[in-house]
Amino acid sequence: MARTVEAVAPARMGTGFRWLLSSSWTSNIGDGVALAAGPLLVASQTDSAFLVALAAMLQRLPWLIFGLWAGVLADRLDRRRLVIVANLLRTVVVAALCVVVATGHVSIGVVLAAMLLMGVAEVFADTTSQTLLPMLVRPADLGIGNSRLQAGFLTANQLVGPPLGAFLFAAGMAWPFVVQVLCVVLAVLLVARVVLPPVPDDPHASGAARKTHVRQDVAEGLRWIWNHPPVRTLALVILVFNITWAMPWGILVKYSLDHLHMGEVGFGLLTTASAVGGLIGTFAYGRLERRFSMATLMKVCLSLEVVFHLALALASTGWVALVILFVFGAYAFVWGTVSNTVRQRAVPTRFQGRVASVYMMCVFGGIVVGNALGGVIAERWGLTAPMWFGFVGAGVTLALVWRQLANIAHTESTD
Repeated sequence: MARTVEAVAPARMGTGFRWLLSSSWTSNIGDGVALAAGPLLVASQTDSAFLVALAAMLQRLPWLIFGLWAGVLADRLDRRRLVIVANLLRTVVVAALCVVVATGHVSIGVVLAAMLLMGVAEVFADTTSQTLLPMLVRPADLGIGNSRLQAGFLTANQLVGPPLGAFLFAAGMAWPFVVQVLCVVLAVLLVARVVLPPVPDDPHASGAARKTHVRQDVAEGLRWIWNHPPVRTLALVILVFNITWAMPWGILVKYSLDHLHMGEVGFGLLTTASAVGGLIGTFAYGRLERRFSMATLMKVCLSLEVVFHLALALASTGWVALVILFVFGAYAFVWGTVSNTVRQRAVPTRFQGRVASVYMMCVFGGIVVGNALGGVIAERWGLTAPMWFGFVGAGVTLALVWRQLANIAHTESTD
């Protein structure tokens, strides 16, 4: 047992990292349960496809509205305490939803309101959580730390949680949300054990109150990103590649059913293949990081992303698509680990929250735009058209930033 713990969370990374990792994995189990139970609850209350889509959008919309504010608070306040408070508020919302469901007073309006409130809480919890790892481990260990957090997300949130959530929902509509409450409360207790060092060069670290307005802090963070070419370019790459990725991903269910004729089970296997590939990629990350430079890993992952679109456009059978999605999962989660690590190494501690919030807005903004574009393009030119557009868009973007990737990959913070 001790050997397994050492392999997953080496002692050199400290007990704080182990508490953070345990908290993240526990929270992801609850979120994975809700990942399946949430849409099932929405579908049980309405037959409207618009309202089903609205529920998903309401959980992403808060990122675009509150993302920058969440980043400022993460840089102003005690980060561990902010994570705890945001997760406790999320627990209150889910607990209230449990009561409403259990007493039979649930309605689509109540569910949509709960989705929105949970989305708001997640913005503050997730933005701030991203700032904790760089405070707990050395820059050299950020890659391993990020890969372990990614592995927990894949295992708990993508593989274990959803089928468990569907099973619990079948047993009773309130049960999956009860489990989510328990998981988040346990995650809060675990992260409460983390001891963080003070944020350097931050008035909060010395107990002084900030006298600047939130808008000034937002502007300061945006100026820092704009005046830091590697971090700025990486943010733009993430935005564009999320747009090109979301174009085919948003219509993947139609692509698998109507173009590849895989059926409902086949569509489920596509997403499972992606998760399994991601799990292998995250566990192989340590070996990859030792053998290859960050720049090489970035170039390979982004090149594979370009090929991914081309391969999906040309695929004509389900088993080929399964292989493509497996490979996609493997490199996509390596890319996620690499890009997070590069950013965390390049950004001073006092700006981690604001920069993380901008990156998350690039992720979710790109997904929203990409999904919309993918639907329009598929309606006009066919189900493989979003893949062709993604191939061209990703390819042109990669060509433009290729020479800059080496500089981006090895930028270090002067903090």
